[in-house]
Amino acid sequence: MSTAILTGQPVPGSSIEGDLRSLGYDVRVATDPADAETLLAQVPGDQRVAVVDARFVGHLHALRLGLTDPRFPLAAIPGAVTAQAAGRQALTRAMARETSADGGAAVAVDSLADRVVTALDADGTDVHRPELGSLVAVVPADPQTRNEARQSVASVDDEAVRLRSAVKARDGFFTTFCISPYSRYIARWCARRGLTPNQVTTASLVTALIAAGCAATGTRGGFVAAGVLLIFSFVLDCTDGQLARYSLQYSTLGAWLDATFDRAKEYAYYAGLALGAARGGDDVWALALGAMVLQTCRHVVDFSFNEANHDATANTSPTAALSDKLDSVGWTVWVRRMIVLPIGERWAMIAVLTALTTPRITFYALLVGCAFAATYTTAGRVLRSLTRKARRTDRAAKALADLADSGASAAGLASLLRKLPARGPLGSRAFVALPGAALVVLAAALEGYGSALPAALAVLYVLTSAAAVALPLKGALDWLVPPLFRAAEYGTVLILAAKADVNGALPAAFGLVAAVAYHHYDTVYRIRGNAGAPPAWLVRAIGGHEGRTLLVTVLAAVLSASQFTVALTVLAVAVALVVLVESIRFWVSAHQGGAPAVHDEGEPA
Repeated sequence: MSTAILTGQPVPGSSIEGDLRSLGYDVRVATDPADAETLLAQVPGDQRVAVVDARFVGHLHALRLGLTDPRFPLAAIPGAVTAQAAGRQALTRAMARETSADGGAAVAVDSLADRVVTALDADGTDVHRPELGSLVAVVPADPQTRNEARQSVASVDDEAVRLRSAVKARDGFFTTFCISPYSRYIARWCARRGLTPNQVTTASLVTALIAAGCAATGTRGGFVAAGVLLIFSFVLDCTDGQLARYSLQYSTLGAWLDATFDRAKEYAYYAGLALGAARGGDDVWALALGAMVLQTCRHVVDFSFNEANHDATANTSPTAALSDKLDSVGWTVWVRRMIVLPIGERWAMIAVLTALTTPRITFYALLVGCAFAATYTTAGRVLRSLTRKARRTDRAAKALADLADSGASAAGLASLLRKLPARGPLGSRAFVALPGAALVVLAAALEGYGSALPAALAVLYVLTSAAAVALPLKGALDWLVPPLFRAAEYGTVLILAAKADVNGALPAAFGLVAAVAYHHYDTVYRIRGNAGAPPAWLVRAIGGHEGRTLLVTVLAAVLSASQFTVALTVLAVAVALVVLVESIRFWVSAHQGGAPAVHDEGEPA
């Protein structure tokens, strides 16, 4: 239960007590600052507490934004300040200081809540102040000002503002114009019936899995149903975030579920399409796996680039300035958002092509579109990096090292290679990683199944991978190192499975890459949530990217094609079990342990 402490002179006819109770607060009235300090001390330290001026006039949604957002330890709007457990000590100190300075006199002119916020600012404490826009939140000093404030409140529909703010500020064209205009009302409907964002997220996953099952039937009716259900799953996917923003129901577990389920839905649908095509006599497993590899590598490029520049200093470039200028021209914003094929456009394309064409055509279109989008975004980021004057931090270097996913062999060799002076061309470790990554993939592609050359070059890949991470990844293009590792590992598995040319090899490879990709996405979400990378024992237990690549090439060299398929299946199951059990344990325990709530708007994925 949250507690609100009302201070100052009560105002006849004020709705503030009722508004606070509607937001879940137990309201207590303080007769003076000293009484407010006493009441504050009586509230258990693990509960949210707010100090609110009794003269407050404003919209209910302004109070909601200021006093109920779970993401911030301390938050304030004019006339009100709130603290969760993490900010309680700072609030108590500021309150004690203001009570002492006031001498215990009744607060009738000055706002105790605002003075406490001023004291928090003076201490250098971070206090979140939400953007209120047209919403009203004031503490009138006299009856005339109060009447004017009440008129301002009446002139603005805070429910309309609340609905608009439920929609993500930056999104793709399809989502903005074809989904959000009505999904926000679904979000409100869910909120009024007590549904949570996590429940809607789960419903979206179940819908997508049913869509994948329909696609797996291989019938035209099944494909049409799959396309319709995929769009409905995406509507629910938009609704869960809008529900979280509408009702301020943010949580660490919810952010993880939303991000993880998006990937699970899309890749399960790829598998469903491949199964449906197989029922019709068309083997498109290589295309399905290729689409998953390409999409995952695209995401790693996004994640790595953003982490490398997250807190870089002197972070300017002419390319970025040109991009900002283009964004000021209205139509170019939507064109540039559409050509990167974000999740809305991508799922709409997949759904329509599934219903009207064949899985093979669907995958061809997906591969071409994603390849173009990947080329466009990566080229732009390379140009930005080369023209950017930036000093990257130790935090960014550590994040990139975590995203690299180096196993015991690369980590051990890296400690021996740290004395190497060369950083590679343009000062980037990416050019150290490139030769080994390219050669192992080329050998797998050019050699026949069973050749020992890919395994031999995988040993070189281990060495170049270790050399790439031997020094901190602070170079201009060092953010390319994790995507190179992903492309080398996934690409090698894909090619060797295709070369095996036996039933089941590519589906087994699909399962292995899906399990490993889950681990890599999980690493990203932990870093984004400031939870740190997965434990070192987990990375070592599943081999690291270089260990898995070496193992798969050795298995392909010494086993028959049928035995290789069995080995890939066993490896996929083993990796999936280890990473899923540890990941679920971590996120559930973090949620139960009261980890800070997060809500990452991010880029359209």
